[in-house]
Amino acid sequence: MALSDAAEEILPCCGSRRWAHALARLRPLLEVEVLFEKSDEIWRQLAPTDWDEAFSCHPRIGETKEHDTTTWSRWSSQEQSGVDPSRQDIRDQLRDANRRYEERFGRIYIVCATGKSAEEMLAMLYRRLENDDGTELNEAADQQRLITQLRLRKWLGL
Repeated sequence: MALSDAAEEILPCCGSRRWAHALARLRPLLEVEVLFEKSDEIWRQLAPTDWDEAFSCHPRIGETKEHDTTTWSRWSSQEQSGVDPSRQDIRDQLRDANRRYEERFGRIYIVCATGKSAEEMLAMLYRRLENDDGTELNEAADQQRLITQLRLRKWLGL
């Protein structure tokens, strides 16, 4: 498989093209643990613009793209399953807090949502609104790293 094809195949796990190409260049990675280590290593070495590219691939917490059937959208919906669509009060709070976050930091709120309730994600969002810009960028990057690890597992069928 060509490098560009391999990078496109793994891209939904992270969203950063630079990350996907760097990881694809390391093929073959025969041990799962090595794949995860190299993924983390590459992620940590990327520029904030590459992180922003990955962040921009996510829907806002509490929002879905109903007619989007891509791998990315399907995985995001699974990850955000803790947001109960019948809880309009929580969805309204998430929408308002997401807006405040975007105004404050200039990007969407990224959180590894798997296994978290909407209330937990909302509490984390409120806490993170108190971060300074550098601290928040690093926290968002680490949340994306966790998401990437989970998605690599899905991609591998683990």
